[in-house]
Amino acid sequence: MENARRPAEDLWRRTLAQIPSTYGRIVYLTSLRNVNTGRYEHHGLTLLFGEVAADSALRDSHGRVFREWLEMSLEQQTADLALYFTSLPASRKTLAENWLRLRPYLSMAPAWANPAEHELFQANLEVLLTLLLRDSAA
Repeated sequence: MENARRPAEDLWRRTLAQIPSTYGRIVYLTSLRNVNTGRYEHHGLTLLFGEVAADSALRDSHGRVFREWLEMSLEQQTADLALYFTSLPASRKTLAENWLRLRPYLSMAPAWANPAEHELFQANLEVLLTLLLRDSAA
């Protein structure tokens, strides 16, 4: 059991703890999921712990961060999304407009998430983006 935790601990200590927003962690972990295989791929973790352990640590971490986001209040999600937006090279208004149109957040949920979790995640983001867009126009 201890060996099974090492990849996840390494991932959190070296990488995820450096990402200041929960949404940013979701984006990062989603980017490591191969859309063709559904497996998570991280070169460094794979070298240290093997492909299966790396995939498992990344999959579990994605689930953990996704659940953390869903458990946040809308106010907390708003602050977290605003923090994530500060790391991007566009204004909040531009980001909100493009995200509402292109909907990049639709692929951010873990594959195992149930339809209700997908809907909650999507609905909350659309509300937050609409509010951010309204606030930026004011």
